[in-house]
Amino acid sequence: MPTTPIFKARTVRTAGRLIAAGLRALLIGPLLAGSLTVSAQVDEDRLGAWYMLFWSAPFEDSRWGLQGDIQHRNWDLGGDLEQLLLRGGVTYRPAFADVLLTLGYGNITSEAFGADDRETDEDRIYQEALWSQKFGARLFLRHRFRFEQRWVENQDFRTRFRYNLFVDVPLNRNDLAPGAVYASFYNELFINGQRDIGGGRRVDIFDRNRTYLALGYSAWPGLKLQFGYMLQMTDDVEKGQLQLSLHQSF
Repeated sequence: MPTTPIFKARTVRTAGRLIAAGLRALLIGPLLAGSLTVSAQVDEDRLGAWYMLFWSAPFEDSRWGLQGDIQHRNWDLGGDLEQLLLRGGVTYRPAFADVLLTLGYGNITSEAFGADDRETDEDRIYQEALWSQKFGARLFLRHRFRFEQRWVENQDFRTRFRYNLFVDVPLNRNDLAPGAVYASFYNELFINGQRDIGGGRRVDIFDRNRTYLALGYSAWPGLKLQFGYMLQMTDDVEKGQLQLSLHQSF
């Protein structure tokens, strides 16, 4: 039997759509003209675009905090929604290690490619550990380990494991302080837990891989901007995405 999603956050998704659309229009409105052509199946040659806001808010004089992100993912440059992702969590930084732990929840609305706008909803709980390193004068690394519990509409309960290696290299100075221009890279591997998803359907152990390269700018304390390209590969599709992201720490 398919498992019913544990939350139905229609109002939250509507607010997320408005925020994401406003962010997208503000940052890249002139690029969207002529991008609304649709097709019956995924066009791997058509460039997609993801517009993202990541935020974090550590509590003052505390090891606790909050973080989250809003992502408006498109099959094209804009107008053909692939996913709207809303995610938030509680963070904790233990005293004994340079690691940030997160317990969070995400709601994901997915749409098919092209004119088919039928939606699939997903509710997700996740646990995450983010570990930072520095090598030499300019090589900043972060390792992110994430475990997800997923309730996808019309599927059985699923789990997934993720590992992401982030690399940032400042180009005009030795740190990522305001004024820094930096190269940013990541590679993320997704591994499925449960392979039987209901109705006689099975998924592979390998879910997907993402490789990203971007140029970033540290605008002022707590705010960074990145613009880059991400290649996502699954067993069925290999598709490129432009990515424009704001990273705000309060």
